[in-house]
Amino acid sequence: MAAVASISRPGIASLEAPRLAHYLAVGLIAGAIIALQIAVMRVFAVGSWSHFGSLVVSLAMLGFSLSSVVIFAGKGWFDRHWQGAATVALLLIGPLAVGSNLIAQTVPFNAIFLVSDPQQKWRLLANFLLYLLPFLAGAFFLGIVFLKSRTAFGRVYFADLTGSGLAGLVVLVSLYLFAPETIIVVPLLLWAAGSLLWFAAFGAWKSVVAGLVVAALSISGYLMLPGLTGIPDITVSQYKGVAYARNFPDGKRIYRSVSPFGDLQVYASSYMHFAPGLSDNAAFGMPEVPANTYVGMYRDGDGPEGIMRNLAPAEQVYFRYLPMHYPYVIKEKPKTFVVQFGGGISTQAALNAGSTSVTVAESNPMTLRAFRDPILRDVTGNILAEPRLKVIDYDGRLFLANTAERYDVIDLSLADSVGLSNPGGFAISEKYAYTREAMLSYMHALADGGVLSITLWNKEEPPKSVLKLYSTVAEAAEIFDRQGAANDVFAVSSYLSTTTVLFKRGGFTETEIKTLRDYTKSMSWEEVYYPGMVYDGSGAQKVLDDYRASIFGSGQDATLTQPADPTTPANPDCDPTAPADPTLDACADADAGPQVLPATELQRMSWHALLTGGWEKLASDYVFDARALSNDQPYFAAYVKVADLPRTLDRLDLFQDDWGYLLIWATLGIACITAASLVLLPVLFGWRIVFSRSRGKLGTILYFACLGLGYIMVEVGLISRFTVALANPTVSASVLISSMLVFSGLGSLFAERIFDRARTLLPVVLLAICALLLIYGFYLSPVLDWIGAYPYAVRLLLCFLLVSPPAFLMGMPMATAMTWLARLGKEHLFVWAWGINGCFSVIGSAAVPIVATSFGLSAVLQWAGIAYLVAIPAFFAVLLPSRAPALRVVPA
Repeated sequence: MAAVASISRPGIASLEAPRLAHYLAVGLIAGAIIALQIAVMRVFAVGSWSHFGSLVVSLAMLGFSLSSVVIFAGKGWFDRHWQGAATVALLLIGPLAVGSNLIAQTVPFNAIFLVSDPQQKWRLLANFLLYLLPFLAGAFFLGIVFLKSRTAFGRVYFADLTGSGLAGLVVLVSLYLFAPETIIVVPLLLWAAGSLLWFAAFGAWKSVVAGLVVAALSISGYLMLPGLTGIPDITVSQYKGVAYARNFPDGKRIYRSVSPFGDLQVYASSYMHFAPGLSDNAAFGMPEVPANTYVGMYRDGDGPEGIMRNLAPAEQVYFRYLPMHYPYVIKEKPKTFVVQFGGGISTQAALNAGSTSVTVAESNPMTLRAFRDPILRDVTGNILAEPRLKVIDYDGRLFLANTAERYDVIDLSLADSVGLSNPGGFAISEKYAYTREAMLSYMHALADGGVLSITLWNKEEPPKSVLKLYSTVAEAAEIFDRQGAANDVFAVSSYLSTTTVLFKRGGFTETEIKTLRDYTKSMSWEEVYYPGMVYDGSGAQKVLDDYRASIFGSGQDATLTQPADPTTPANPDCDPTAPADPTLDACADADAGPQVLPATELQRMSWHALLTGGWEKLASDYVFDARALSNDQPYFAAYVKVADLPRTLDRLDLFQDDWGYLLIWATLGIACITAASLVLLPVLFGWRIVFSRSRGKLGTILYFACLGLGYIMVEVGLISRFTVALANPTVSASVLISSMLVFSGLGSLFAERIFDRARTLLPVVLLAICALLLIYGFYLSPVLDWIGAYPYAVRLLLCFLLVSPPAFLMGMPMATAMTWLARLGKEHLFVWAWGINGCFSVIGSAAVPIVATSFGLSAVLQWAGIAYLVAIPAFFAVLLPSRAPALRVVPA
């Protein structure tokens, strides 16, 4: 306790008049906490799945609420011993961050078995509790600082927000320099700098020395302990794509780069077989299937995206057996556009098919950098140097929406496909390349007679994502060509492999339909729709009923209601019900025999209903949500209908590909229960003070709940929206969080000018926030599309500034209300209010994906606007004076 004792001797007995060094220290510590959040999310993104990192951080941030309850209960003690308590909390942040992360790597949590193995739930809880510890220490430090700087809260809050925002930009840059296994160094360095500055500001030089020692031990321990103990830097789930590649006997990493766009790695192995949708007939139609055709590209351990080696001329017939060859069956020497370069397979197919020119878009600069590296240049034959190839270095969807060029073929094959084929489910993430608005942009960019070709994974049984794709394409086709949409579409699928949809501007001719059907038969793929196709819907309702019964009935699989032979895999080693391994295409193209599989029947009836009528009833009767994707709801996820959620509880093992969505509902429930507990605990500890001495208690609770809910919903909702322009969720999160916090910090500083007129001015501010959020909800999407066409640096700046109007205003309500609580002597409510705000921030962060998938991203901003509107009458409760003079308040 020497350090604690030394810091208690300086002459500054409170923080009612902080100096510049105090503000800088608070900014650095707050920045360290934000940086730790981002670092933990990166660890989870690489080790398991990114949305678990988001959930861990969300629940860990409850530490701020928990700390407020403890400070509330022991306010008298913290008032007397605040310096020592702040010192201990500050010194613990670094060691707890290092220790928690190290121990978490030893907890064998595996998300794949979260539903089937009860132990996984406890292991996930262990991760929550471990990562809670450093956030709890940081929350105690900041809570004590806020408690002792009540009259200067606006300025301290400015330091807190601005430091957090600038730290987000620091982390963004640091992601170029630090790999995920060392990224926690960044928050440790910020914490070390903030700690030393804090102690120096008080002249506590013994504490400075202690801080130096603890910081040095923490940073060196973080870097050295994994090697000394044999604990991995990051324990990677054995079910991540990259884990398969590492376990191949001859698996070898041949390339790696790290950046804010992800940890990109490329592995080579003779065991690697990607071949998306490759026809089984390739084994019979080719003299010899090319060996070692692919290397695998992994982003944050997810994948692979196949990178095809440069095939010899005799081997290039291989492309004919891939579904992305479809448009070239009827288009000779086309002018082609590839929406997403990815691993380059679609680009190679286009070049091989004789395209006169190929324009390809790739929004991830690290992918283009990788393909220009000598190692991958040798693998691909330096494909980016091909004279017919032109590269667009931003989102192809945005390019096509803004170009005057017209193309004979536009290819969207397996864009973002890794996220749609992950074993065991996938996160709630935006897929803007597949939305109705995107499809319309592609259709408008077609030349007369041009063909749009879309290939998507079809690895789900019962089908889910393919039905969303079909409804999206059909809606866009109806809008684009209302009279002739039924003649514009041709669709095929391969069971548990891929589906391909073709759209032709102007409609398919009879000759083209025959050519495509002949090609389909030669590949042994299934026709699911072509113009003029005769469909017998007599068994449609039975298929729908069987699928519903397979999930919510007796548990009998719908495919088992058919004769056994059609569903028996051609490969006896293939288990269609097992999680798909994207590196081993063992289940592709099972022989369907003479019978029609229920999945194929469902796809046929879907297209018939979409293009001739009856889709609304079919979608209502089908067991899963098949609504079209839009820019407002761009999700291949949330397939379980909200009304069916209670029925999933006794059969969760049937929903392993939607556990990301179900877990968010569970998180929301946990957050609500925890928030209710943390709101009620202060009542138990100090009910006389809360109910007898402070007026406007319920209104104050409502006010700070609205601020917490509204702010976090705007923040998380805009991160999803800004991905439209910035094309990467990590970059979007860093820029959005930084911008919101910096401008909110400036708003809290500016709020000092309205404190004395808050009764009249703050309601106007809250009303302005509500109006801005409603406007952003309705009109933000086209603005972001416009921004997305600019060079990346300009996009970053414009997005940073676009957030500033609402963010600046949103910084005022918190600072104003907290300052008035301090002025009125409502010290216990001052502490409690901070905790309530934190509780409802967690509720809001869990509610955003649920609101977005159910009602749309615009609804997220609208709900946030309503929260700020409700805060207007609640604010007047904050201004009510205490019944007793502030000096007579009895400490808890």
